[in-house]
Amino acid sequence: MNDHTHGHENTTVYSAYVPDHDHAHDDEALSPIEENPIWQQDNVTLHSVGIDIGSSGTQVVFSRLHLRRIGESLTTRYIVIRRETTYRSPVALTPYASAEHIDAEALGSIIDRAYEEADVHAADVDTGVVILTGEALRRRNAEAIATVLAERGGELVNATAGHNMEAMLAAYGSGAAKASHDTGRRILNIDIGGGTTKLAVLDGGRVTATAAVHVGGRLLVVDEHDRIVRLDPAGQRHAARAGYSWDLGDLARPEELEKVAETMADALVATLTAAPLPHDVARLYLTEPLADTGPVDGVMFSGGVAEYVYGRESRRFGDLGRPLGQALRRRVDSGTLPFPLLPPGECIRATALGASEYSVQLSGNTGCITDPDALLPRRNVQVVRPDHTLGETVDAAAVATAIRRHLVALDADRTDADVALALSWRGLPSYERILAFARGIRDGLADRIARGRPVYVMLDGDIAMTLGRLLREELEVAGELLVIDGISLRDFDYIDIGRIRFPSNTVPVTIKSLVFHEEPRLDRPTDA
Repeated sequence: MNDHTHGHENTTVYSAYVPDHDHAHDDEALSPIEENPIWQQDNVTLHSVGIDIGSSGTQVVFSRLHLRRIGESLTTRYIVIRRETTYRSPVALTPYASAEHIDAEALGSIIDRAYEEADVHAADVDTGVVILTGEALRRRNAEAIATVLAERGGELVNATAGHNMEAMLAAYGSGAAKASHDTGRRILNIDIGGGTTKLAVLDGGRVTATAAVHVGGRLLVVDEHDRIVRLDPAGQRHAARAGYSWDLGDLARPEELEKVAETMADALVATLTAAPLPHDVARLYLTEPLADTGPVDGVMFSGGVAEYVYGRESRRFGDLGRPLGQALRRRVDSGTLPFPLLPPGECIRATALGASEYSVQLSGNTGCITDPDALLPRRNVQVVRPDHTLGETVDAAAVATAIRRHLVALDADRTDADVALALSWRGLPSYERILAFARGIRDGLADRIARGRPVYVMLDGDIAMTLGRLLREELEVAGELLVIDGISLRDFDYIDIGRIRFPSNTVPVTIKSLVFHEEPRLDRPTDA
């Protein structure tokens, strides 16, 4: 539905509509219906990239996303209805200069080669994500590398990492979310990479629980002479659980690797089926344990090890990938892992594909952006989502208090950095209610406004145009304003906000979760 004006003329305040302003255009029309301005407002094409820098492999996936506006009660959202993969790079081994550092130069060459082979320039990319996952995230120069790649890969390519987010991305990219949505099944997606295994439960296409455990295919690597050339701490612990006290340079024969893989497979199954969890198994979790999954109708595997689970790969790469995948398949076939095995979707490319799709949202096409050139684009904006309830009569003071308290709670009360205020709107969009809501926002951000800082407001309800106009015209907020709707955000998100796209009058918002520090559970003593 259209934004409500409540007696005001239905005009926007986008100065970006001036022809000489710099802005992005949607794809040129390819058919008569796509030349229709009304169709163009409801349908948007974005070019996306997913760069997955994992513990073992690095890959780049380019996609073309078709988003369509879906009108709902008091909201106008754009959702991805089709994704076309336009290029997939070969999977290259993630280069390490040492145990503590990723080889930045070699990694940059891999990314540059992918862009060249795909015939894509950084300026062509509308949105996307660089993901450092698993053990790669722990390398000391991980944050610096992600930042460099984000800058060279495209204006809206962003650095993202974190176990729960990766689990969610893999669930989308593998096809598990679509399979759950299409069939109504509760599906468990198990994404096994080089250093970690990500778990996601999907119900009706929605991710309901995520977790990660320290099980992976390249926690231990041997050379052609069976000498250990890579031994991560978790790999050393898994070897110890199998009865081996190994160090770098030691001999690890194929039959011994098989035994370690069998032990790892048993541990992974136990994380999903044992109650209560054995102490040594519980210590494998890198997140909080997976919540009670309830009945599971089927299991899908993704990640590099999944290629062996489904028998689509048979080569050895000097690691635990093949024996681990084959050990897990035997446990599925025997019923030790008591969930029916569903057909494979994407395996090794699941996270990269999920990143290229899941990370982007598109605003509604009615909003208030007072000066697009001054406000857009913006990178790495912290999201603040106060907990507030709107009754039939909106309490402006309560809204202001919720905003102020939440800014302090998240250490976002400094006025020298931009924040995105994410708010929910519920109830009738009457003039009185929206005006009180606007007054609460103005008062809650009073210190920021007084210092001339811009105001960024993200709404999930369709009142952005009216709210922005009331803030500007009736409440006399003099600084720059960006108020857009159709966007759902949460605390601890960071976002990049792109330029206005014409003719749809929308704004792409790319969501990321910057978790470059090691989580507390990673460094605690492990008895395994």
